[in-house]
Amino acid sequence: MFKRRHVIAGMAALPLVGMAGVSNPVLAQEAALEGDKVPTDDGDIVIHPVDHASLLLGFGNEVIYVDPVGGAALYERLPAPTAILITHGHGDHFDLPTLEAIAGSAPILTSQEVFDKLPEALKANASAIANGEETSLNGIAVRAIAAHNITEDRMQYHPVGVGNGYLLTLGGKVVYVAGDTEPTEDMLGLTAVEVAFLPMNLPYTMTPEQAVEAINVFKPRIVYPYHYGDSDLSVLETEVGPDSEVRLRNWYPNGQG
Repeated sequence: MFKRRHVIAGMAALPLVGMAGVSNPVLAQEAALEGDKVPTDDGDIVIHPVDHASLLLGFGNEVIYVDPVGGAALYERLPAPTAILITHGHGDHFDLPTLEAIAGSAPILTSQEVFDKLPEALKANASAIANGEETSLNGIAVRAIAAHNITEDRMQYHPVGVGNGYLLTLGGKVVYVAGDTEPTEDMLGLTAVEVAFLPMNLPYTMTPEQAVEAINVFKPRIVYPYHYGDSDLSVLETEVGPDSEVRLRNWYPNGQG
């Protein structure tokens, strides 16, 4: 049984500072990012779900957008991005109109597949990274790892070598955003992961049972199921080992679909 179950019904309101003085903002630079806080020696990591596979990670002055999609309105009351990560080119992870509306001058790190689809204005601030490569994003160490299907009849959804998962080191703590994947060798070989975001919905990614098996192998300290659609997550309540804390959050505040 996992350490404790955290469930919230919806998203907390975001307090705003000085919004009245902002003329038609696309994003609120003054907005305070709220969410779960994971302590590090250099301050808290703030975790803010947006919808499905989209999330924000706050750390110090950094606000990292991960797979922002859904239109600018979803982000207009959130802090502007200081960096953007995109895992792969599917529409629930990469949406060009959203990106053009919110990106500003933030650097974008993504896969070659997505980089090739960017217009020149966004390419100027973007770079591509392949599985196994390492780089720095605003001084934050990032490593791309394999994100793909392993089950034969699902391979067409996420072939080998196309998409990325990302490992970010924030304040000495490793955060793993899996992207769309089943349990790859890269995933199962991970160690010392503080926070992991794992997808689980069929036929595209893992089953909850596969996720449990993976969690019990690489033992992230905190696990957020995301990208779960209408999956039954109850197996996570009984089968995840004591080394990992599962945090269930509402990734569908506007309903699924």
